[in-house]
Amino acid sequence: MKLSVLDQSPILADMDPEKALQQTTELAAYVDKLGFHRLWVSEHHSTNSLAGSAPEILATHLAANTERIRIGTGGVLLPHYSAYKVAESFRVLETLYPNRIDLGVGRAPGGMPNVNLALNRGKLPKVEDYPKQVEQLMSYLHGEDPANMDIYATPKGASSPDVWMLGSSGTSARLAADLGTSYSFAHFINGHGGMGAMDRYRNHFTSSIQQSEPKGNVSVFAVCADTQEQAEYLASSLDLALLLIEQGGVRHHFPTPEEAMDYSYSFFQQERIKENRKRMIIGDQKTVKEEIESLADGYGVDEVIVNTIVHPFEERLRSYELIADAFNLT
Repeated sequence: MKLSVLDQSPILADMDPEKALQQTTELAAYVDKLGFHRLWVSEHHSTNSLAGSAPEILATHLAANTERIRIGTGGVLLPHYSAYKVAESFRVLETLYPNRIDLGVGRAPGGMPNVNLALNRGKLPKVEDYPKQVEQLMSYLHGEDPANMDIYATPKGASSPDVWMLGSSGTSARLAADLGTSYSFAHFINGHGGMGAMDRYRNHFTSSIQQSEPKGNVSVFAVCADTQEQAEYLASSLDLALLLIEQGGVRHHFPTPEEAMDYSYSFFQQERIKENRKRMIIGDQKTVKEEIESLADGYGVDEVIVNTIVHPFEERLRSYELIADAFNLT
């Protein structure tokens, strides 16, 4: 089974965005050496707790600072942009780093509602155009002229980046199937219905210019530590962070475990934490390995993407190290 990494460049307590991006760079080099298959970075706007707002730029930097691991976006929020421009950006990336680039795309706003207006010159993006955008994107990436305008995405090359459609519902799964892209289900966003969505993708898959067979993976929050108790302690900060996100709380950083332990939780909040734990895998090496394997079996995939957000950064590295060791990655 392949293991991969999603990193959202979290801004931890007592840390600035510059340090967050430095840590993502250090993490990329580290998991490259550990043997993880790919690393994706995300797109979030106008947030004080995540530093990754331009994944195509960050991916370029990470590819330059790694040797083997596939690098990609999880993902570019396509309704905000021109399919042609995105294709050219990733054709440049593919030319610089052949057969190492993934282009994950999504249709979420990437922030609060006003982000839509700021990114689209005061207008709302036409989300209904998203399927056509993805179709055009794939055509441009493979040297075609989908709009019949006698234009092509350059630089041309022998290989093209893989397009992955990111989603957390059956709707995105069916769209990925209809367009013939690879499909990644965000279990860390929605802990319900993912296995059915992946089945829907496989059952309705149509071959495309990119691929003839369905290819999927699943991403999940995971915290691995030397003991179950330590893992629970570290994960408490993620519990609090997700709770504050759901309540619309303004976050200037990801909380520490100490902050989480000192927080006074209501009965409703405790129940929400239990529900959010369905999006996480938490424990020692044995527990995490078994639950990752179980998740992969349930989804019918051979790749799981791990998203670890803990404080301090050294524990993030340690979590990935323990997971790599548990699966004998090389």
